[in-house]
Amino acid sequence: MGLKKIMITGISAGLLIAFLPVSSWSADKENKSMIELEKLTVTANKMEENVQDVPQNITLMDEYILEEKNIKNMDDLLNEVPNIMFAANPGYGSAMNFRGLNTSLFANTNPMVIYIDGVPINNSYGYDASFANVERIEVLRGPQGTIYGKDAIGGVINVVTKDPKNEWHGKVGAEYGSFNLMRGTFNISGALVEDSLYLGINGQYKHDDGWIENTHEGMEKDAGENKTRRLSAYLLYKPTDQLSARLTVSNDYLNNHFLSGLALPGGASINDFHRDDAEYADYDYPTESENESNSQNLNLTYDFGSVVITSITTHRNLDVKSTYDADFSNNAIYAGLKQFGDSETDTWAQELRLSSSSTTGVRWIAGLYLETEDHDQDPYGMEFPYYYGETFYGNYQMNAVSVSDSENMAVFGQAIVPLGDRLDMTLGARFQKIDKEIDMKMYSLPIGMTGPASFEYRGDKSWDDFLPKAALTYQINDDWTAYASYSQGYMPGGFNFFATAGTEEDNCFEPEESTNYEMGIKASLNRLQMAASVFHMDIKNIHVYKAVGTMYLTSNAEKAHSMGIELEMKYRLTDTIELNGALGLIDTEYDSYDVGGGINFNGFDIQCTPSHTANIGIAYFHPRGLYSRVDMKNQGGVYFYDDVNREMVKEDAYTTVDAKIGYSFDKWDIYAYVKNLFDEEYITTFKSSSLISMAGFGDPRTIGTGLIYRF
Repeated sequence: MGLKKIMITGISAGLLIAFLPVSSWSADKENKSMIELEKLTVTANKMEENVQDVPQNITLMDEYILEEKNIKNMDDLLNEVPNIMFAANPGYGSAMNFRGLNTSLFANTNPMVIYIDGVPINNSYGYDASFANVERIEVLRGPQGTIYGKDAIGGVINVVTKDPKNEWHGKVGAEYGSFNLMRGTFNISGALVEDSLYLGINGQYKHDDGWIENTHEGMEKDAGENKTRRLSAYLLYKPTDQLSARLTVSNDYLNNHFLSGLALPGGASINDFHRDDAEYADYDYPTESENESNSQNLNLTYDFGSVVITSITTHRNLDVKSTYDADFSNNAIYAGLKQFGDSETDTWAQELRLSSSSTTGVRWIAGLYLETEDHDQDPYGMEFPYYYGETFYGNYQMNAVSVSDSENMAVFGQAIVPLGDRLDMTLGARFQKIDKEIDMKMYSLPIGMTGPASFEYRGDKSWDDFLPKAALTYQINDDWTAYASYSQGYMPGGFNFFATAGTEEDNCFEPEESTNYEMGIKASLNRLQMAASVFHMDIKNIHVYKAVGTMYLTSNAEKAHSMGIELEMKYRLTDTIELNGALGLIDTEYDSYDVGGGINFNGFDIQCTPSHTANIGIAYFHPRGLYSRVDMKNQGGVYFYDDVNREMVKEDAYTTVDAKIGYSFDKWDIYAYVKNLFDEEYITTFKSSSLISMAGFGDPRTIGTGLIYRF
């Protein structure tokens, strides 16, 4: 499908559906007029701007729309955004596709980076954030590497938390739902010393038994049990109007069992997977993934008047411990055998930047970024029965032990220059140098025995890159703004952590790079807010995985491209009714992808890319406190790579419907909800190897009720 066809289809569809929420009834919470949409401020360029003036597509949600739509985590949030497919994948990190850009398996990075008050989270393990103290979330679409760094090839999820006030205030929430779901949240903040020293504490807790039952005797019954805990505390010191110092510490803990899906013998077709078959599992080894992250962040700001200096110092330690049933089933030859993967990642980062404090005229930002990361992996591998022909030689273990280090140094700058009363030009660039090295040893021995490594290699690589950005913003009138932009994106290369042969070059994959062209238009009227854009992206050295026997490796496909349109709108129909929704249409294609063995996927769709995403919702809010909303999402067909059969396989489109009803009075909010109202069955992930094929499913219908108290 060509770009012309996409644009015509998108415009037609946009007349039939519209509307993704940009904000919600927040104006009413503040007793403002509902009928007039408020002006929205964002910090996408690390400076405060009206969202209409920023030359890129931004999905913006505040605290109240998150509550109204029952958005609790990144999975909920990102599935509201056009042209994104996202799925939390227990034991394997998260899986994301945005505009044809996929998660990198061995770089452990997603194409969109989460920033929480300037602190990045890019690892696909622990890829989430607490929403307990959120003021707003800005989803910046398109490459953001110029001012946000090396991993923001697809975009940035910018989480902005609330500033405390002198008076103590906060909220407490509780929820109960299907599969014994229990959820709690709290947030409290206020002044320890009036006008100078503030304290804030917040947290979230979630537990559910999951929808999968393990029938194997002697094993835990709740196969899909899930526990999440997120705690954070901060001290904010503002001794003068010029100086601000904020120290934040946080602890995140995630414990998952099994997988939200089904495992079948290697070579099984995607058509063999059905959610009903996944409701009862039979596996004989405890299967569990435990992730814990501890981070500390110091943010210092001093305002000299015309110039502001900001220093952000961050330390984060991520510990992952995982064990899985070797075949996720009860195959006798794998009885008692397991897969395993423990790792520890320790990261230090320092950003120092200068920026102008003016809100008109020339505005600029410049900075320096330094990062070091140490990644230790031990153990990492699997146990398996060793057969040669029909002769059984016992059970063996393959264990890849590795130590890898990386350093990232970058300088960046960006300026917004007025070229008249209505035209602004944005110019920016980032130069970065990334060094990575690895020392890996593979041990292949009978279980319980020690011995020398069967294979080892050392790798040391450096990559330099220059990431420019240019944009023009034209204010057509007070209500309409148009823009055009050019930017480059980057996802670092790296090394395979599980290798049995080959040289450094054989086990190295190159950085993924993109060049993005985008044009768009935005409108902010009394009742209507809308944003529409068209983009084209060229992608080089795409990170792809392949299975060699039972092992997954990362390599590069030479080049691909994607093009599409995105439309978001919100319309306030009456004082009490609001319509909102979104549409994303995309056409992707591998231009050069040789998988070996005389097979290539040139001309095929990029795997894991939905052909379209569409959301539509309607919300009702009565002045006396009764409110309700219904949201429908349709996701188009998706191709997954079946490595065993060396082919692309398709999962069909699906539609889900969510609904919520509630009542707000005084300081209370009581509500009930249903997700996946019609119990739609759909696949979110698919992988295959000669040993095993696995598919992840979206959750079945769930219901719940909850309450929130504000003080």
